[in-house]
Amino acid sequence: MDVRVTPPEIPEVAASQAANDRRPVRSKLVIAAGLVIALAGVAWWLSRGPAITVVRVTRGAAAEIVYATGAVEPETWSRSTPLVRGRIVERCRCEGKTVKAGDVLARLDDKEALATLNDLRALEEFQHLEFDRQAQLLARGVATSQAYQRAESDLSRIRAQIAAQTQRLEYYKLVAPMDGTVLKEDGEVGDMVDPGTILYRIGLEMPLWVIADVNEEDIPRVRVGQKALLRTDAFAGQVLPGFVKQITPAGDPVSKTFRVRIGLPNDTPLRVGMSVEANIVSREKLDVLLVPANAVVNNSLLTIENDRVRLRKVEIGIRGTGFVEIVDGASEGELVVSPATTNIRGGSRVRPLLTEAATP
Repeated sequence: MDVRVTPPEIPEVAASQAANDRRPVRSKLVIAAGLVIALAGVAWWLSRGPAITVVRVTRGAAAEIVYATGAVEPETWSRSTPLVRGRIVERCRCEGKTVKAGDVLARLDDKEALATLNDLRALEEFQHLEFDRQAQLLARGVATSQAYQRAESDLSRIRAQIAAQTQRLEYYKLVAPMDGTVLKEDGEVGDMVDPGTILYRIGLEMPLWVIADVNEEDIPRVRVGQKALLRTDAFAGQVLPGFVKQITPAGDPVSKTFRVRIGLPNDTPLRVGMSVEANIVSREKLDVLLVPANAVVNNSLLTIENDRVRLRKVEIGIRGTGFVEIVDGASEGELVVSPATTNIRGGSRVRPLLTEAATP
């Protein structure tokens, strides 16, 4: 009879086996704890609400602006154009120089007109001889008074034609219509030009003004003496001063605009012919509460209180292009949503991100 004895288990082996049995349980606990922490983090993150940009209500100057576009012109100037069609045969090349009224600026080819005048003078000489002959015949009683009167009438007609053609020859000369500086000279010798073609612009270099067009719906807000802020690409980043000097009484029914003349100081850097954008200040108030224009929706502001949005009705004053005056309903330093949108509900939690508003 065989007797088998099973050796006792080694203690180290048993302990290792128990540890292996506990390892899955511990892993599950760690994973569960991680999930709980992650869910808590997600819940906390979601509870913070969406991030929105906000600005503070500030104080500054509010201005109501009327927009216009135009060009710089001398206040006193004139255009010189030919009255007849012709070819340029002479020009003064005097751009930028000073001229006197009556100075010849350019000449057109007048050979054909001069030939016509010579023909008329030859005809006048013939008609004068005929008139003298009829006068002598009438004195001797050989000719009738009707023949004498006809010869006299023909002579008068020819002399009138000579006077008209002599005046017409003057049309082939372009003369300065006023004392001033030749601001611009166009055309070259040999060019054919038509009546009304502007060949010379003559005027005084100072003072200057801007001839601007204002939409008819804005013209009731424009008054003589209002200041204007001018911008042009030639002086980017600069705001140049001006003031409303004249308003044309009648508007253009086609373009639906009125012409406004904006005076410029003598030291203006603007030059004749430059295109200009003008902001005419029709109304201005100093030291008022301001918010960006995009912060106002339906005469309301979205303010921030304890990270929650509150919709608040406000009273609006001057509406500028960039900022709006708040007459009542807000305080300096308050946070408001900018830009505000209608999809942000009052009472919802948000994450405000403070930004600096542009200078009014």
